[in-house]
This record gives sequence, structure tokens and C-alpha cells, in this order.
Amino acid sequence: MSDLDQELLRKKLDELCLEHRDLDDVIHRFLMTGGMDQMQIQRLKKRKLKLKELITKIENQLIPDILA
Repeated sequence: MSDLDQELLRKKLDELCLEHRDLDDVIHRFLMTGGMDQMQIQRLKKRKLKLKELITKIENQLIPDILA
């Protein structure tokens, strides 16, 4: 993987991590204030889970394979 590819992946990783943290904050606030119904909260939680899966995938691409 080229340095440019790694840099692009790191930038995307940073963006996804930020969005994941933001969603966590939003979910927490809505749970504390009761500002959303359960269906909306579930949708946010699903989005957060998908972000976590993407974050893990990118992290695995950036970490060199030790056995290789």
C-alpha cells in the first residue's frame, strides 16, 4: 500500500471516528432527555455500529500483517 493510500485511509478513519463519537453523544443526550422515540434511537445505534465496523476494517488495513 502506498503512502498516499495510507494517508487517505487515516483521514477517512479520523472522519469515521469523529462521526462515531458524535453519534454516541447524540444518542446519550436523547436517552437522557427523552427527545426521540425508540425507533429513531435504534436507527442511530445501527448507524453507529456500521461506523464501528468500517473503523475496524480500515484499522485492519493500516496494521501490517504480522505473519506475512
